[in-house]
Amino acid sequence: MSEQSFHLVCPHCQATNRIPATRLSADPKCGKCSQALLTASPRELNAQTANKVIQKNEVLTIVDFWASWCQPCLMMAPEFKVAASHLPQVVFAKIQTDKYEQAAAPYNIRSLPTMVAFRNGREVARQSGALPSHQIIQWVQSLPS
Repeated sequence: MSEQSFHLVCPHCQATNRIPATRLSADPKCGKCSQALLTASPRELNAQTANKVIQKNEVLTIVDFWASWCQPCLMMAPEFKVAASHLPQVVFAKIQTDKYEQAAAPYNIRSLPTMVAFRNGREVARQSGALPSHQIIQWVQSLPS
């Protein structure tokens, strides 16, 4: 029986890596650029990287859809960063909807901020409204594994 592995997109070079499940907690590095694959910090996605990260990552990926004019979004940004630091095996990412409208359009975002949880390219949950870090952590931990 083979060991389960996951695809994980490198936040630095965008290469897709296959990581054994047992190595996810061992600070896996990219096979192409040797940088850390799990950074415990939100990464900014753009129109080119958003689709690849959402579709190719097989680990839980939480995307914060936000806008620069949205005060609740700006208030939640540091809370999202704190939550990411507490959940290092989860990929946290952000898409600025007023800058990359085409990247956000397929996800039918109707209010900001909205966090969407993806796994294997599929939406598994969404949460609208600004939350403090402890509630973001609770929401992520409540998602099916």
